Amino acid sequence: MAKTIFSKDHKYIVEQLKKARLEAGLGQVEVAKLLGKTQSHVSKVEAGQRRIDIGALKEFAKIYKKELLFFIK
Repeated sequence: MAKTIFSKDHKYIVEQLKKARLEAGLGQVEVAKLLGKTQSHVSKVEAGQRRIDIGALKEFAKIYKKELLFFIK
């Protein structure tokens, strides 16, 4: 079984996260401030280098004004 961080599903989620951020007209620095994280954290999530749990995904969805289903195939 493939590791979650390298799965097709994980890749899709991170692609959708970046797409949603751009559609919201936000930069990584702005998102990081809203999350209480660093820009580096947001960058690593979008690059697929950092795992994201459902709670964090919900936070991103709220910031980007997207339904959770937007991020899931």
